[in-house]
Amino acid sequence: MAVITVTNLKKRFNLEAGFFARMGRFVYAVNDVSFSIGKNETYGLVGESGCGKTTTARLLVRMYESDAGEIRFQDTTDVRALRHGQLKTYREQVKYVFQDPARSLNPRMSVYDVLVSGYRYSSRWPGEKQARDEAAAMLEEVGMSATDLERRPAEFSGGQRQRISIARGLLLKPDLLICDEVVSALDVSIQGQILNLLLDLRSRHTLSFLFIAHDLKVACYFCDTIGVMYRGELMESAPASDLYRSARHPYTRMLFSAAFYNAGEERAEAASAAPLRGEVKTALKELTGCAFTERCPFVTERCLAERPPMREVGAGHNARCFQVM
Repeated sequence: MAVITVTNLKKRFNLEAGFFARMGRFVYAVNDVSFSIGKNETYGLVGESGCGKTTTARLLVRMYESDAGEIRFQDTTDVRALRHGQLKTYREQVKYVFQDPARSLNPRMSVYDVLVSGYRYSSRWPGEKQARDEAAAMLEEVGMSATDLERRPAEFSGGQRQRISIARGLLLKPDLLICDEVVSALDVSIQGQILNLLLDLRSRHTLSFLFIAHDLKVACYFCDTIGVMYRGELMESAPASDLYRSARHPYTRMLFSAAFYNAGEERAEAASAAPLRGEVKTALKELTGCAFTERCPFVTERCLAERPPMREVGAGHNARCFQVM
């Protein structure tokens, strides 16, 4: 049974802000995205800044309301239809860890208050004494000390603050943890420690993850399956273990090429791809052709006029490209 299933999800934002803003101009942020995450599995959404991966993650916890599509939790719950107490219960089962712990942790609160601020108003609140014991145990589980409960977030390093954020997310024992660029602001050595911690926690708690990242190599290390996004669409999805060998979409191949080039590595797979030039352009109208036409070296008239479907190109491997056979 899938923990969460997303089908044909769409979201657009009004381009003009303010009370007197004109309606009718939109940013099309998420366009027909579908994927599912099984129990104890990790699904990675990867792409450049502005591709829609964070918006997709926030739609899952309804920080934003989707315009169309379906979100099913544990195959039965229609997340878009939840109200009041039902939505509160759902958010206890699906927790979000933000990219920047310095901004998501209140500097005026103690670590204990940070950890239990949401817990205190949940349906699972066990009382102050047991909550303190659980908070201490969770803090130790993420590699910190119970004595840190009375300290302030500003007293810790970036990696330690991220561990506090992870502990806060896990305190209610959720089924799904959404990690939004949780290692992108950390040093490489600290990144490895946090990723290994998350892998250990996944094993111990039978957790499922939605892992948002812009680094394909990090995602390939941590995830079971990867979906590559561009301009709000999934361009390719495949098992993470062999995506770097079997990437079929030109965009995915270019991302790997850029990753290996930035790391000073020489790989045949990277060398065979065209260099990644330009940047993601915001979609200000619904796309009728392929989203990648402006940067693709293999674009044809068909690509400009017709939107390619997502189709299977291998076992568990799907790509949205007319050129992929």
